[in-house]
Amino acid sequence: MEVTSDHSFALAQAPLPVTDAKEKATLAAVALGLLALLGAAFDDDGERARLSMYVALGLISGGTLAWAWYKFGQGEAGVKQNNLWLRASTSRGAIAWVTGLVLTGFYVLLYWFPQYLENLIRTLDPFSQALRNRAADQWFLYGTFYTLAVLLMGGRALWKYRHSRYQLIRTLSVMFFQLGFAFLLPGLLLFFQQPEFYFSYFWPLKYDYLFPGGVADLVKNGGLGVFMVFWGAIMSLVATPILTYFYGKRWYCSWVCGCGGLAETAGDPYRHLSDKSRAAWRWEVRLVYPILALIVLITVLLWVNQLYGSFLGEIGNSLNKFYGFAIGAVFSGVVGVGFYPIMGNRVWCRFGCPMAAYLGLLQKHFSRFRITTNGGQCISCGNCSNVCEMGIDVKQYAQRGEPIIRASCVGCGMCSTACPRGVLNLENAPREGRYQASQLIHADSLRILS
Repeated sequence: MEVTSDHSFALAQAPLPVTDAKEKATLAAVALGLLALLGAAFDDDGERARLSMYVALGLISGGTLAWAWYKFGQGEAGVKQNNLWLRASTSRGAIAWVTGLVLTGFYVLLYWFPQYLENLIRTLDPFSQALRNRAADQWFLYGTFYTLAVLLMGGRALWKYRHSRYQLIRTLSVMFFQLGFAFLLPGLLLFFQQPEFYFSYFWPLKYDYLFPGGVADLVKNGGLGVFMVFWGAIMSLVATPILTYFYGKRWYCSWVCGCGGLAETAGDPYRHLSDKSRAAWRWEVRLVYPILALIVLITVLLWVNQLYGSFLGEIGNSLNKFYGFAIGAVFSGVVGVGFYPIMGNRVWCRFGCPMAAYLGLLQKHFSRFRITTNGGQCISCGNCSNVCEMGIDVKQYAQRGEPIIRASCVGCGMCSTACPRGVLNLENAPREGRYQASQLIHADSLRILS
């Protein structure tokens, strides 16, 4: 009689756990939803395409939330690496490359070939009419998909990090600002025939809000337009330095910004892919600060042209067009999101975002924010560095008990959440002694008794 057992006495176990039937069912629902979405994209029959779109959104939403609940909501709470470096989807394997190509292809179509998305766009006409009182366009399609991604993957983050009050509130915050301030409110403004305006985006990220043409377009809409100009200027030039002084750049990059919201939710499975090398840091400095300088220069040139009779000719407008194509479209969209599965979820924030550069300078040189470390408790597990999406080797600071004061840090707090020893702490303490390391007990200070 043959005896079988579910237990193995082998020293080497299979590196990846077997996906059980329930998890496969939730993933199958997502896959069917993507197939239905593909059908809607190529179906010339409007009614049938719209039905396919609704079915697709239902299956994708239900499947994603069910998978997140089953995957992260059933076991013990806590940050688990879950074989991220062994899975093809999260370790730059074949699935990651396919995902990156699909995302990149979508952005290319969205920016330069929207006619190929026409069937998908038309399926959202009833929704767009109800919200904005006008037909859908490619940007409404994008906004719908973008917001849905933040909400669904935000649900995943709520289950995954349910043990951390900080992460729960932060995730709810980015979900709220994306849904309310970056999607519903601009749509309602259009419904009431007011200018479309995103109250959660500021110059220099939303650079045209302080351009002469953008200001003129808003002002001609009367009192509300004037308030919008005032809001943008105050938030960019007054509120941002004040809030960053007290809370660091995290108040915006990890709590409000839609780019950061997508990175923290949909991009969370890829945060460990950020390059921690010194070479990557050098490229970060070489790119992000010149981009900030470029948008400042363009803004100044456009205003000089406006105030002094366009004596600079088309220089400002030409730079504006170049910036809009190279940075506003290619970098922030195609590369910034399309390369999530290959370079990590904060590619745009780390290497290209002028708002992140602006906030980073304020944070490093004028802010009270820092991450303090208790080096005496560090066990060098590396969890903190692994989850840092901004390419900071947090472990090196923790081992030496040095505070982390980096311009790139977005204050997501994931390093502190992942630390099993409570070594890292996010603080808004007074600036005095900001760079002072924690007290360590060195080996030379110990007397070993025999």
